[in-house]
Amino acid sequence: MKNKLATMFKYWIFLLLVELSLIIFGSIYQPIFAETFSKDEETYESLKLFSDVLQELEENYVDEVDSKLLIQNAIKGMVSNLDPHSSFMPPESFDELQDDTKGEFGGVGIVVAIKNGVLTVVSPIEGTPAYKAGIKTGDVIIKIDGESTADLELWQSVKKMRGEMGKAVVLTIVRDGVTDPLDYRLIRDIIPMTSVRSATIAPGYGYIWVTNFRDKTTEELKDALKKLESVNSPLKGLILDLRNNPGGLLSQAAGVSDIFLDKGVIVSIKGRFEQQTEVFEAHAEKDDKKYPLTVLINGGSASASEIVAGALQDHKRGLILGTTSFGKGSVQSVKPLRDGFGLKYTIARYYTPSGRSIQAEGIKPDIEVEYNLEEQDNEKSSEQSSMEKRMIREKDLRNHLEPTKKNIDNDNGIDKDNINVNKIKQDKHDKKGDVLNSTDKKERENSNKKQDSIEPQQSSSLLDIDKLKKDPQIQRAFDILVGYGVFSRIK
Repeated sequence: MKNKLATMFKYWIFLLLVELSLIIFGSIYQPIFAETFSKDEETYESLKLFSDVLQELEENYVDEVDSKLLIQNAIKGMVSNLDPHSSFMPPESFDELQDDTKGEFGGVGIVVAIKNGVLTVVSPIEGTPAYKAGIKTGDVIIKIDGESTADLELWQSVKKMRGEMGKAVVLTIVRDGVTDPLDYRLIRDIIPMTSVRSATIAPGYGYIWVTNFRDKTTEELKDALKKLESVNSPLKGLILDLRNNPGGLLSQAAGVSDIFLDKGVIVSIKGRFEQQTEVFEAHAEKDDKKYPLTVLINGGSASASEIVAGALQDHKRGLILGTTSFGKGSVQSVKPLRDGFGLKYTIARYYTPSGRSIQAEGIKPDIEVEYNLEEQDNEKSSEQSSMEKRMIREKDLRNHLEPTKKNIDNDNGIDKDNINVNKIKQDKHDKKGDVLNSTDKKERENSNKKQDSIEPQQSSSLLDIDKLKKDPQIQRAFDILVGYGVFSRIK
């Protein structure tokens, strides 16, 4: 008790000195800083209220309280109420975010998010244990190994689903239209982190599926294109599939876009302050890809994948096909704190080359094509169509940032002499920065940040060609490429 009283006495002395300093300083500079002091006073009064509550609980709560834990929970609540992508991370969560060196780990293979306060499946990843077991988009995970997910944070739920290969985990799921909860016993498998898979879908026509944007995605894409070009000379057209791609590294989104662009803005990042403004620009190279391009997106295409789709759409470099994307147009910074804690918070919005903000609105395709299979597969068609309707989007998340009505003019609205303009060159492709997690240049060089809401995709480069050909959106994209080739020959 004596230690506690001594601590409180020191704290009140500190507050008294702060208050005295504010009064003296304010009396001198009041005409200039009146508004600033008003805000400082409000903050000071709120801190006093916080201190009063903490002291009351420490002294009179029915059980002895852990003051450190109370303060941590208060910070957690403060940050989490800003927007769905800001969070105060304890050391375990921060380590998970920073540790991107394993290359692969055991998991079940699902993308999850918190929707309406519950752990919800955004999408199962093809070929993984969750996908094979029949877990579906929109499923609500209420238990993991018998433990309720109601009181778990997102990172805690993800961590519980990950584990050693060959070990089982039981997910209890509530599904729309099914009366009783369903138990799925999944055997964890290795989920490697390769992000690019490719195939020739017809002579001269390539297909590339980018599952997320990791630190080597740009190089993986270049390698995949070389392989496609080696067996399809010349390559007459390419389908770039970004469906259900949850995003990833900003540097890789810019690098992938630059493969298909030879000049102009790729993406602009604009925050409250000038130093948070940054422009990424394409540059010309001898091996820039010029062949016709169709890009597939849907409600699961988020963040970095929306940057690529937006850049190619605004430059009229590719035809965007599918359904409206997720709509995450914000940028987060990750800051390490004392004692191993971390803070992820939103610092800016990003804008497409034409100056559009897609926050909570998404990229709208040039040609809207719903996922409806041919009549001979009515059951799967109905299921997929239902999945599209159940997809979570940015606008569905609690406290999401509202769409901005103020777009920027990338030709006239940014003073490029006073901000950081990045020409995307080869040495930048290995820079580690995440449009979800950081725009700070030093941070991007020092840490490769993962999304805490996903498990990385499987790496098998083998794709089922017959299955691809039955996919209606791929069929439509292929028909457009073939049609373009036919019409380009007509004089």
